[in-house]
Amino acid sequence: MKSTIVLIDGGYLRVNAKKAQKHYNPDFIEKFALGCRAADEDLLRILYYDCAPFAGTVKLPVSGTPYTFPPNDGWLHELARKDLFAVRRGVLKFRGYKPKRTPAASAPGAPLTDADFTPDFEQKGVDMRIGLDTAAYAANRLVERVILVSNDTDCVPAMKFARKSGLQTILIKLPNATCSVELLAHSDFNRSVRWP
Repeated sequence: MKSTIVLIDGGYLRVNAKKAQKHYNPDFIEKFALGCRAADEDLLRILYYDCAPFAGTVKLPVSGTPYTFPPNDGWLHELARKDLFAVRRGVLKFRGYKPKRTPAASAPGAPLTDADFTPDFEQKGVDMRIGLDTAAYAANRLVERVILVSNDTDCVPAMKFARKSGLQTILIKLPNATCSVELLAHSDFNRSVRWP
């Protein structure tokens, strides 16, 4: 049996699961993560990286009316309580608004309204946490295999380090998704996984 960890980029998994019209919740994430391992792998831990939804008050782009995004991170707490799961949180930053379409107004000459814009958020710190954890597990030889669920090429240096440290790296291919050529080049195996 090969000792193994699974590292999941939650933003990447969520986007692809929603495209496939899957109900994204802690039970779905758990079933998916357990489905990533092979019969010869002994699972040490599942590391899940994500940001809680943005919470705070901002001004709407046209009217200037304050709008409050309520806190909604209960599902991350629920996920963290599941067996073998550790949740690593990044931060979701509000970057303003962007038009829903170009040109921004729905009809030529029509005045812009708040409904013509959508909030723009940026996830910060997730890829760095994936890299740090991969490097820590590799440097301390805590596992023999690293399974990565991500398509972020910022993970390449960590994958290279893991391989140089003697770990095997496995890149998960999601249904109807393509894997980055750079990530494929630095993984020992790529493994297709079905939705639960």
